[in-house]
Amino acid sequence: MILASLSVLIWLLLMLWPAQAWRMDEVLTVDPQRTAEDSVTVLIPARNEADTLPVSLDALFRQELDLEVRVLDDGSTDGTGEAAIRTGLKLSLEPVPETPVGWMGKLWALEWGLRCARTEWILLLDADIILEPGTLPTLLEKARKEKLDFLSIMASPRGGGFWDVWLMPVFIYFFKWIYPFRLSNRPGSKVAAAAGGCILTRQEVLKAVGAFESLRGAVIDDCTLAHAVKERGFRTWIGVSRAVHMQRRHGFAEIWQMVARTAYTQLNYSPFLLVAATLALMVVYLAPPLLLGILPAPAAFVAGLAWLLMMFSMIPTARFYDQWRLSGLFLPAAALLFLAMTWHSAFRYGLGIQTRWKGRRYRRRDFS
Repeated sequence: MILASLSVLIWLLLMLWPAQAWRMDEVLTVDPQRTAEDSVTVLIPARNEADTLPVSLDALFRQELDLEVRVLDDGSTDGTGEAAIRTGLKLSLEPVPETPVGWMGKLWALEWGLRCARTEWILLLDADIILEPGTLPTLLEKARKEKLDFLSIMASPRGGGFWDVWLMPVFIYFFKWIYPFRLSNRPGSKVAAAAGGCILTRQEVLKAVGAFESLRGAVIDDCTLAHAVKERGFRTWIGVSRAVHMQRRHGFAEIWQMVARTAYTQLNYSPFLLVAATLALMVVYLAPPLLLGILPAPAAFVAGLAWLLMMFSMIPTARFYDQWRLSGLFLPAAALLFLAMTWHSAFRYGLGIQTRWKGRRYRRRDFS
């Protein structure tokens, strides 16, 4: 009964928490007819993206504004550069030199591409992200109206496969609990978040924080960059949008790798925080359904109430991503999977591997 009551109390506090992390209020609504007179440099780090890059580039050039697009070919072996050239679009293809020790590959590619940028605005765009018409002009208009210096959009999952449809919205749901968007968007708050797939910022902002060299070994590079920007007094904003979406469909292995890449980093590589996070997830997400099946009627009702609040917290995310509204019923199972991914991340770190991504393995000793 005590554990069930604790779970209910935690859920009530979470739902009433002023940050309102479970809601989906930070939404960018895009006008597909919007245009802009700005010039924007687009930096696209690409490593083995021959299949996705042409589609993303085609969508990018449908934005009604002046673009200087730089495709940063980061050691691709699948003909990514050739695929970019075959589009016939006006772009600059720049082979990136070998990544120096102590640098994450994506950050080194962005640092290389930024050196020749001349425009006020810089768009950092992943090679598999699609921008619907009007997205970039809408972001620029928002920046001007609200005096923002750094904006990012959490791209919508593509969907179409079981794991992508189920787990990717849950991943975003958990991300918003760790980095509440409302707090991140509030000047003066210590919370700072960004989604690295689509970031629009001013060149002077990047220079003020030391560009990408200042975070060259950062595993969670997007949020690290947002934190540095916010610390300098610049205004940041993060949100979601149906007009920005992922091109790639994520299977179970891809989602596992995506979470394991950064999970232990988010816990500051601390065994204590790992155990604390495990206990917290067990009490908040796993205990309610387990207790519901074993406790007598009065206590089972309390456990059921906690599960009901949990399901309710998922409804805004499910609605936004066109999921079944009661998909929160399966949050305990998703939480158990993400917990296993986190422990895998910690186990890998214990073996001396800082992280793995895009076919690269980064060892701890390279960043010490």
